[in-house]
Amino acid sequence: MMVIKTRSEDEMKELGKQLGSFLIGGEVIELIGDVGAGKTTLAKGIAVGLGIDEYVQSPSFTISRVYNARDGLKLAHYDFYRLNDAGLMADELSEVMADNGVITVIEWADVVSGVLPDDRLSVAINTLGEESRTLDIKAGGEISRSLIERLQK
Repeated sequence: MMVIKTRSEDEMKELGKQLGSFLIGGEVIELIGDVGAGKTTLAKGIAVGLGIDEYVQSPSFTISRVYNARDGLKLAHYDFYRLNDAGLMADELSEVMADNGVITVIEWADVVSGVLPDDRLSVAINTLGEESRTLDIKAGGEISRSLIERLQK
């Protein structure tokens, strides 16, 4: 486990950019936190690190958005905030996560926790103040552990 403190939205985006810069496809990242904690801000930074230049927004109302990234990769960004039951979305998510050409970022993953792989990077964002946050980052396996090691450098 790793704990990182950010003091601004820009620092949160920069952390995401750093993480995104070394993603190679097949990674699953779960973002946990209250409304306004910074989950989408971190996802925007990940997108920048993946070379995505289009505007990344929270998929709260559409549930998912897919962006073309560098090196033929794709970023699949999910937000299950409005769902009480994942239904068919759990099947779609399973297919997407099985694709090694896709990085999957999931906000509000509680309703799909049963289909998430053990080897995922879980980022719990805790609000300290207006812009200050702590991020508790946990690895569930070898791939996600390597992401933490790269973030520590």
